[in-house]
Amino acid sequence: MITIIGSGKVGGDAALFSALKHLDDQILLLDVVDGLPQGEAMDINHMLSEQGIDVQVTGSNNFADMKGSKIVVVVAGSGRKPGMTRMDLLKINANVVKSVVENIKKYANESMIIPVTNPLDPMAYVTYKSSGFEKNRVFGMGGMLDLSRFRQFIHEATGHSRDSIRALVIGEHGENMLPLPRFSSVSGIPLSSFLSKEKLDEIVQNTKQVAAKVIELKGATVHAPGNAISAIIESVVRDRKQVIPVATYLDGEYGHSDVTIGVPAIIGKKGVEKIIELDLNDEEKQAFDLGVKNVKEAISGMGI
Repeated sequence: MITIIGSGKVGGDAALFSALKHLDDQILLLDVVDGLPQGEAMDINHMLSEQGIDVQVTGSNNFADMKGSKIVVVVAGSGRKPGMTRMDLLKINANVVKSVVENIKKYANESMIIPVTNPLDPMAYVTYKSSGFEKNRVFGMGGMLDLSRFRQFIHEATGHSRDSIRALVIGEHGENMLPLPRFSSVSGIPLSSFLSKEKLDEIVQNTKQVAAKVIELKGATVHAPGNAISAIIESVVRDRKQVIPVATYLDGEYGHSDVTIGVPAIIGKKGVEKIIELDLNDEEKQAFDLGVKNVKEAISGMGI
């Protein structure tokens, strides 16, 4: 069973995409709001019935119902409002995540946890430290969402098929994220063969800022994060061993320790099976280190 804690728009979409991909026969939506997960589950099941997809989505307000879950996604917490940064949510959501993790330990102690709650990197750290799980079993969704936006901007700039585009974004899931044009390509051809440095710089800036723009226009980002969650789950349950940027705990990698931040990793049935250390140039390393500094300051402010 896959459990998604938090049945708002992103949690609901994560359940929907996971069901459409048939990632498990049972998907549980959990929420503290009476009726919300039940109604969301009903709505999704009605669609699945028409599609002929035999996945059962259930909704509950009882954490005990997640017993035996193999994967638990944590979306619970307050979302970003227009004008807010992800870090503005820090203190609001830290206590929510701690409480949720205590229930995961109680009822799904053998699971893998995918934190999604913002600010993602500090919340992934809270999840890892509060759970006591091995570090390969806690990995946050951040870079997978960011690279989807990066790919769209590359598509718009080049006109090439989205399917041929490969992109990579690491670092902090926030204003200090690090889109990597040097490690991105179109059918294996470096982006620099298609786009000028000025255009690449513009795409990088747009990738960093577009989430705030979406929130300004429609109030929340929904479909892209929901899909990103399901993509990470798929790599686990089908043991695809995809290289995916996830927020995972560093213990010397990239020259940093005791911090959780986005890095490329091989994701398979054991979770984070290997962290891939890229040979960053001076400019890239400076940007990555700035993200680490920001996340460490946030972690320090929580007093963990």
